Amino acid sequence: MLTVEGLRSRYGRIEALHGIDLTIESGEIVTIVGANGAGKTTLLRCLSGLQPVSGGQIIFRGESIVATPAYKRLKRGLAQSPEGRQIFTNLSVEENLRLGAFLFTDDRVERDMENAFQMFPILREKRNLAAGGLSGGQQQMLAIARALMGRPSCLLLDEPSMGLAPILVQQIFDVVKSMKDLKVTVLLVEQNAFGALSVADRGYVMETGRITMGGPAEALLADPRIREAYLGI
Repeated sequence: MLTVEGLRSRYGRIEALHGIDLTIESGEIVTIVGANGAGKTTLLRCLSGLQPVSGGQIIFRGESIVATPAYKRLKRGLAQSPEGRQIFTNLSVEENLRLGAFLFTDDRVERDMENAFQMFPILREKRNLAAGGLSGGQQQMLAIARALMGRPSCLLLDEPSMGLAPILVQQIFDVVKSMKDLKVTVLLVEQNAFGALSVADRGYVMETGRITMGGPAEALLADPRIREAYLGI
């Protein structure tokens, strides 16, 4: 589904990514864990086309997209739910969802919206209310649902549990796990290493712009270095 080879990116003269290599197979949930400032969000922004790439390749479904504009990446099936949700607070919940489907004008848009409401029933209740009035957890649900309205084959999720109460964190991770039923491949970036690795098939550890470890999620959860550095055990 997605292959990253030697990916580099910089902010001015400061290099933030130092040659990232990773692969994601179709249908997998893959997580990238690491401390704040490790470069996780920069990597996702490079993949979605929001951050310039200074070297390396991004191969999505067999084709290089490193020079492809962000909106064309969405057309090819690569969508992102960004860090901090970034919903349109002055628009209604329904309007936010319809903006997620801006590429489409067919009858399936209504079915997609119904599917979003089935996944997140609270959004149906609040469909006509301003999105800015939602709780943090509800805004995160809206951000994920809006991304799914773009009908992605691969979804990039950036810190979906950030700032949420523990009970809502579990709900969000349950939603991530349910992406397998939707046949959506997921690349999940998270500081909550335990939650992320608990729902993932495989994981990578990122430190200061480099991938330092990778393997099956269960193996990473059991690794003493991961347990000490990210799980507090």
